Amino acid sequence: MKEVSALQAAEAIQSGNKVFIHSIAMAPLSLIEALAARAPELRDVEIYQIHTEGPAPYAEPGTEESFRVNNFFVGSNMRKAVQEGRADYIPCFLSEVPGFFRKGIIPLDVALIQVSPPDRNGYVSLGTSVDVTLAAVQSAGTVIAEVNPQVPRTAGDGNLHVSQIDFFAEADRPLPTSVPKAPDAVQQKIGEYVAGLTDDGATLQMGIGAIPNAALAAMTNHKDLGVHTEMFSDGLIDLVERGVITNAHKAIHPRHIVTGFAYGTERLYDFVDQNPSVRFLDMAYVNNTNVIRKNPKVTAINSAIEIDLTGQACADSIGTKIYSGVGGQMDFMRGAAKSEGGKAILAMASTTRHGQSKITARLTHGAGVVSTRAHVHYVVTEHGVAYLYGKPLRERMRGLIAVAAPEHRAELAEEAFRHYGISV
Repeated sequence: MKEVSALQAAEAIQSGNKVFIHSIAMAPLSLIEALAARAPELRDVEIYQIHTEGPAPYAEPGTEESFRVNNFFVGSNMRKAVQEGRADYIPCFLSEVPGFFRKGIIPLDVALIQVSPPDRNGYVSLGTSVDVTLAAVQSAGTVIAEVNPQVPRTAGDGNLHVSQIDFFAEADRPLPTSVPKAPDAVQQKIGEYVAGLTDDGATLQMGIGAIPNAALAAMTNHKDLGVHTEMFSDGLIDLVERGVITNAHKAIHPRHIVTGFAYGTERLYDFVDQNPSVRFLDMAYVNNTNVIRKNPKVTAINSAIEIDLTGQACADSIGTKIYSGVGGQMDFMRGAAKSEGGKAILAMASTTRHGQSKITARLTHGAGVVSTRAHVHYVVTEHGVAYLYGKPLRERMRGLIAVAAPEHRAELAEEAFRHYGISV
C-alpha cells in the first residue's frame, strides 16, 4: 500500500488499459477528476462500470480518443454519451458481470474504488456498493482506492485488507444522495395494487424509484416481510423500524437484509453504517436465480418502458435509444417464478408523460426485449392487475387492454385484431 495524491495515483493508468470504476454512490470522484485530467496524454483507455452517480468527465465530448466508456447499465450521467455514440452499452444480466472479470472475459488492468478508512485490523469497507466491484478488485492488476471517512462501513463481502490495495489517495466528501419524491396519485395507486399482491412473509426485491417506494409505503400492515434484492433505497427503512420487515421467514440469511448496493439519502447511509443486519454481498450471489428461488414467496417488483399485447417487455431502451439496462430484472423474474409462492411483477404507469400508451400492439421499432412474453407473470398499472402466466394470447390481450389507459383501449383492441387476428 502506498499513500499518494489522487493525481499521483492516476499516473498508474496507462494508454490501452482497461479500468473499472466503483459503482453508484461509491464512484471515487477525486480519482475520476484525476483520471479525466490526464486525457491529453492518454489514448484508448477502456472504462467499465455499472453506472456512477456524480460527474463523469471521462465521457465528455472531446475525450473520445482518450477514453471509451462501456456501461453494464446506463445511468443519467452517461445516457447522452451512449445515445450519441461516444460511449457504449453492454447488454447483460447483472449476475454475470462478476464472471466477466473473474474469467478474464474482460481482463482488468486497474480498479478505481472508494473505501472507508482502515479499522484497527487493517480492513477497509467498500461501503454501499459491493455489487460487481468485489470481483473487479479481485481481478485487476492494480487497485487504487480513494479513502473517505464519510463512507459507511457495511457488513458482508465488502471488507478488504489494505494489502489488497496498491495505492491510497485521501478524500473527504459526502456521498452523492437521492431524495425520494412523494409519489403522485398514479404511482400511489400502482403501489397499492403491488402491495395487494404481496403476501405476509414474502421476500422482496425492488428497484429504486417512486413506484417501489409507493409499494413499500402501502405495506405498513404486512407482517414478517424479508428482503433479498440487488439494490434498495430509503423506502425500506420505515418498514424495518415498524417491525414489518423482520426477515424471519427467509430460508437463506434469515434475519438479514441482503443486497448488492444501496443508494439514497444520508439517513440510508447512516442506517447501513455498521449495521450487521444488512449484508452487502457479491452480485454473482445476490442475483443468482438458484439462490433467489430458495427464499419463500419471492416477490420481484420491476418496471418496463413498454409492454406489447403479447407480454413482451422492453426495459432498457426507448426504441433504438438505449436508456438504462437489462440489470437484474431477469435474474429476479426467474428467481421469483421458481420460488415457492413467488410472484414476478412488472409495475408501470399506463401512459408516458406525453400521454402515449405504454401498453402497445407492437414494441417500438428497435426496442429491446428484456423480459420475454414467456417470463412475464403480473403486469400492474394504475388501472389494475393483468395476470399473464399460462394464459393464451387472447386472454393476455384482454388483460393488458383492461389495465391500459381507457382512452387507448379501443385502439388497442382494433390493433389486436389487425395484427394478430384476435378479437378481444
